[in-house]
Amino acid sequence: MNFRFARHTNDLAKLKTFYTNILGFEVLGSFENHDNYNGIFIGKPNLNWHLEFTQSNEQAIHVFDEDDALVFYPETIEEYERLIFKIRLENIPFVTSKNPYWNENGRMILDPDGYRIIISNLKIK
Repeated sequence: MNFRFARHTNDLAKLKTFYTNILGFEVLGSFENHDNYNGIFIGKPNLNWHLEFTQSNEQAIHVFDEDDALVFYPETIEEYERLIFKIRLENIPFVTSKNPYWNENGRMILDPDGYRIIISNLKIK
């Protein structure tokens, strides 16, 4: 089974920069003016998942709560430390998770839309 997480945004360029330059994902594809939508697919090549972000003339209304988050699991301690270093270098503040589990097992930040992102320090080789 493949997985795609799709979300509408008001600033496609900011999300592209955040997910590629900060988190290190790649743009796997894109489209323009498809039924009035522009979009990008972001992830890592040859995996069975990716993120899709779209933008249109309609204002995105984000409805999520403090327990809604995307969790990324770096494969090595070096990758984890590189992500944390890049986040600090870009002056992106870490936020406290409502769920104490993630405060002990990762670091939480917000993406440009305010969506919670957790960089987990679990399962690291």
